[in-house]
Amino acid sequence: MAKSDDRGTDTGRRVLLLENIHRDAVSVLEAAGFSVETVDRALDEAELCERVAGVDLLGIRSRTQVSEAVLAAGPDLLAVGAFCIGTNQIDLAAATRRGVAVFNAPFSNTRSVVELAIAEMISMTRRLTDKSVAMHAGTWDKSAVGSHEIRGRRLGIVGYGNIGSQLSVIAENLGMHVLFYDTADKLALGNARPCGTLQELLESVDIVTLHVDGRPTNRQLFGEAELAHMRQGSLFLNLSRGFVVDHGALRAHLESGHLAGAAIDVFPQEPASSAEPFVSELRGLPNVILTPHVGGSTEEAQQDIGNFVAGKLAAYVLHGSTALSVNLPGLDLGELAGGCRLLVVHRNVPGVLAEINSLIARHGLNVEGELLGTRGEVGYVIADVSCDTPGALLDEVAALDATIRLRFITLPPALQPR
Repeated sequence: MAKSDDRGTDTGRRVLLLENIHRDAVSVLEAAGFSVETVDRALDEAELCERVAGVDLLGIRSRTQVSEAVLAAGPDLLAVGAFCIGTNQIDLAAATRRGVAVFNAPFSNTRSVVELAIAEMISMTRRLTDKSVAMHAGTWDKSAVGSHEIRGRRLGIVGYGNIGSQLSVIAENLGMHVLFYDTADKLALGNARPCGTLQELLESVDIVTLHVDGRPTNRQLFGEAELAHMRQGSLFLNLSRGFVVDHGALRAHLESGHLAGAAIDVFPQEPASSAEPFVSELRGLPNVILTPHVGGSTEEAQQDIGNFVAGKLAAYVLHGSTALSVNLPGLDLGELAGGCRLLVVHRNVPGVLAEINSLIARHGLNVEGELLGTRGEVGYVIADVSCDTPGALLDEVAALDATIRLRFITLPPALQPR
């Protein structure tokens, strides 16, 4: 694992925010004393490798890929913020090996995605897309044929996480009967009923909606076999990840009439910008709603995400807090009250904390607060020590075989206790 020793000040840090992240994120980071540069688009690997040199914090959304090459090109990088839910666009293993913290926004856009799912269910069951097209063509068709309420319908939720569980509650309040399937044991909310297998769910419901994460095992989760198990005339929604669905198989089941409609917000290949054409096997099909990955794209959600992730990045730099980090142990010792704070990302091997404490004691210093956490191959130590500039101590901690990244925080002179 790479070693990094960061003893610089935490003011004047450089931040690079890509993909038109909400302005509130800039305000939060500038208020924390950081210098922020913004770019309104995604960068490819080559360009990002050039831009990340000298950057301390990187903020992205879903289109920018943070590869091992990018991390290697940014040795000063302390943390990456994914201003979205997913983090599969970041090489988490490489970030962890370098002691780079990763944060995301697992909750901030939940409501927006849920509301879009509900809106699409209603639009398809009422055939609003067909009615709108006919009206624009000058046809007035008040017929109720093929138009239904969602009340009383059976909804099948695949993936009962933050989004799936909130959708469950709202759907039930609308009078739907909710079933769900998840590979992990999840507590059913309200009257929702868990299914033992995916096939059981598919054969039991009128509407199937996917809310799974981006782990590699979910690739092509939904293909010909799964679609064939769905009930005749049912509806299908995917607002999770584009690569989980075989779109060729989905088109075949829509064209045959086996499925009555679909709503798709995510795609296996998505344009990098609005200037690129959108290509999909699902274009041109009736009663199919296609949206450009806008499940979380409401002003409210983007504002919440901007504040949340920027706050996590600032707290990590200023205080060493890793609460809700995706890849490092989640620790928070609060704000530094005095003295200095050692932050050590290390290999998860026995005896590291004892070694650090032995070095602190050897220098005649007192530990005023300390936390240790481990996660997979790494551990993280936060230690508040009664000193101002422990130069020799830092040299010895940095020299430990297990140390991956060492940081040192002290209060600015104006805030030092008198």
